[in-house]
Amino acid sequence: MTEQRLPGGRVFGAVLAGDEVRRPAQPWTATVHTVLRHLEEAGFDGAPRARGFDDQGRERLTYLAGKTLGDTPPPWPDWLRSDEALRQVGGWLRRLHDATGTFRPDDDAIWFTGRAWQPGLLIGHLDASPWNAVWAGGDLVGFIDWDTASPSRREDDLAFSTLTWVPLLTAEVSVPAGFEDPDDRRRRFHLLLDAYGYPAGDRTAIRDAILGRVERNVAVIRQLAEGGEPTFRHLLSWAALLEQSGTEVAALPTEFWLRPPTA
Repeated sequence: MTEQRLPGGRVFGAVLAGDEVRRPAQPWTATVHTVLRHLEEAGFDGAPRARGFDDQGRERLTYLAGKTLGDTPPPWPDWLRSDEALRQVGGWLRRLHDATGTFRPDDDAIWFTGRAWQPGLLIGHLDASPWNAVWAGGDLVGFIDWDTASPSRREDDLAFSTLTWVPLLTAEVSVPAGFEDPDDRRRRFHLLLDAYGYPAGDRTAIRDAILGRVERNVAVIRQLAEGGEPTFRHLLSWAALLEQSGTEVAALPTEFWLRPPTA
């Protein structure tokens, strides 16, 4: 069967084989498949379906057809930077969290983050960023690349999506992508959280979650790079940009995180 490399996938890689995506299995893949099967049973249609493993031991997933940002050079297309895109992302995250709130993993579950499930947690995608979104006709089909899916608070998952969709990334990343007005970030931040249905008022919990996420991501990338992992050595520049983004997020004024009455 002819295989076609899919764009993106800089960490684990993916190919299209027929109507399925094949990706190298990781220690947590079988656990992630139990999450995807739970979502399928719940009627959640914004995720690929797990179809087991092929004869090479690679995971098999259904293919979400549509456009992705992939390796597209900046700036991002207008539709990806639109208010409507933000609303759809917020709605997708809420549906995911509501669906995984009833998921109960097996005792031997293995997660990318290493965080154990406990009552009160749901399963977050944790990388629902523009690079993993699939679109068709202006509608969000869903998100791919579920390797990082793990037990999470709502805020932990919202943190990375907020960072990358608003975006709250440093200007070296956000301006080339087409976000040239930093004063619009507050409006977009609250628009995303409103679409999610996050409580109005003081939303500094998302700021704290962003800072924690940035710190963890940077530490993991640098640790693996120092261990000689070539993929993560290439991500060192991204780690530096994330770290700078975290510094700038921490410096935002208190009122940024307070939902304006007219937001």
